[in-house]
Amino acid sequence: MELWFEPGKFLVSESGYLLVQTNVVKETPDLTFVGVNSGLNHLIRPMMYGAYHSIVNISNPSGVEKPYNVVGYICETDTFGSGLVMNEVREGDILAIKNAGAYGFSMSSNYNSRFRPAEVLVYKGKAHLIRKRETMEDLLRNQVNIEL
Repeated sequence: MELWFEPGKFLVSESGYLLVQTNVVKETPDLTFVGVNSGLNHLIRPMMYGAYHSIVNISNPSGVEKPYNVVGYICETDTFGSGLVMNEVREGDILAIKNAGAYGFSMSSNYNSRFRPAEVLVYKGKAHLIRKRETMEDLLRNQVNIEL
């Protein structure tokens, strides 16, 4: 008999949320898309292997529930969730993508020269910045200019 478990994900997955802002709400006859200011470069699990992350609208906790497809800002298949029922989403609303504590930063990238977001630790009700948002300087720091 073998017992396999993944303590990293078990311990930290539920402790992390990825907060994203809604850039656009686009309705079609069949679907309503919510475009956000993040993408597979910040949380690749849903796109890579279909990992499910519950998403809630923290800006409108009492709005009428509707189905949405939440999509990111990368051109490729960049879908955080399809057919998600959540409170009405408006442009500018903040959504919380739950269970993002495991593999978020460690699997993130600068794909399409996008910056990684800041990380904030909430301890005893107080927010502490533990990693700054990346800047253009961070992206260029290790690049070397050569003359040919």
